[in-house]
Amino acid sequence: MSYFAAALARPRQGWVATELDLDEIEDTDDAADLLREVDPDATLALMFVEADDEFLVVFRLDNGDEMRIFASDASFAEESRVGAVLLEELDEIDVSSSSDDSDEPELLGVPVGEADLLADLGVSARDLLALCAHEGMLPSDVMLAISRKIGSAEALTQLRGE
Repeated sequence: MSYFAAALARPRQGWVATELDLDEIEDTDDAADLLREVDPDATLALMFVEADDEFLVVFRLDNGDEMRIFASDASFAEESRVGAVLLEELDEIDVSSSSDDSDEPELLGVPVGEADLLADLGVSARDLLALCAHEGMLPSDVMLAISRKIGSAEALTQLRGE
């Protein structure tokens, strides 16, 4: 399974983006170490992992030590060694209790982790789940939509050469 992993670190000004190689990670601590290396002084670092136009993982590291993870579909852990490492201990998200709105889009997968990990940046749990459920949205589209909302789109598009 192929994947693309992008790190976005926010130092004092702007965003720094770099591509990461996750082939050697053995656990989430290794992933956090890779994020720390992007900018050791960043108060916020994000890693987006998209795999085979099906799966999205958002990994957040605050102040170099507090990890939070969201994944659009738990089956990524069954499909990929990288997925298994990143999603190892995540719980399924109970989306039925998150909204009384009957017009909510039906999720295409089984999301796991913390859907509210970007809420303080302007992407609520509901918004994140809706982006992942939107028919026709690829993980790369979701990454770009999130990065637009949080102000890191320019760094991400430069990294991707778009």
